[in-house]
Amino acid sequence: MKITAEEIYKSIESIRRQAPVVHNITNYVVMNSTANSLLAIGASPVMAHAEEEVEEMVNIASALVINIGTLSERWIHSMFKAAHKARKKGIPVILDPVGAGATAYRTKTARELINNEPPAIIRGNASEIMAIHDDKSKTKGVDSAASSDAAIDTAQKLSEIHKCVICVSGPTDYIIDKEKIMKIKNGHPLMSRVTGFGCTASALCGAFAAVEKAPFAATAKAMAVMGIAGEMAAKTAAGPGSLQTHFLDILYRLTEDDIKQHLKIDVLLKN
Repeated sequence: MKITAEEIYKSIESIRRQAPVVHNITNYVVMNSTANSLLAIGASPVMAHAEEEVEEMVNIASALVINIGTLSERWIHSMFKAAHKARKKGIPVILDPVGAGATAYRTKTARELINNEPPAIIRGNASEIMAIHDDKSKTKGVDSAASSDAAIDTAQKLSEIHKCVICVSGPTDYIIDKEKIMKIKNGHPLMSRVTGFGCTASALCGAFAAVEKAPFAATAKAMAVMGIAGEMAAKTAAGPGSLQTHFLDILYRLTEDDIKQHLKIDVLLKN
């Protein structure tokens, strides 16, 4: 399997043309930035968390993104209801297990969501992915305490058990299912200085999954676009503040030539 710049751009064109509704149950910290990123790429974001309306909102959505960054009991109930409805409707669910491993509460929540309402895609940093599988793994708050390549074996096991795509993000992003691994080396170190870029990556996975039937391809395309936009933005940004602005502008005007010039996807690795 090979993903080309042309294929990535075709998905971007589909997003821009269709403006798919991406329903986000996400955290307070990133709502504005993830909504703006979805708008910039061409999707239509909605942030609906109330238990009383999430099922109804899922009915009009083309993808559901669940992010456990700022948990509460009511929001957890909403997450389960929305995920169940989405799976019944046949729309992709993307889970971002923010901070799994930092506290028992969020680790338990992530595991229960995966076990009871298996998502199509799980995207997290190495520590979060390992914490979902292993009680010994810990995070530094919501930051990874491990490199992305350290989580490859765990990600493969999770993918096989739960029949989903796992994305381990970091300086190198790994897209993993039970049969294959793809490495994406786009991005820039300055991106780690901006809160919510990981959450934005999960939201973009939702946008691409809304127009791309294969979760593996959707995840790879989203992570490539995320990294390329960050890389391009860093060239003219003076620091983290302007990086966010440039990032949105580049998402909005990203071209096929931009992708061709910057794309760094390694040869597919077999298990």
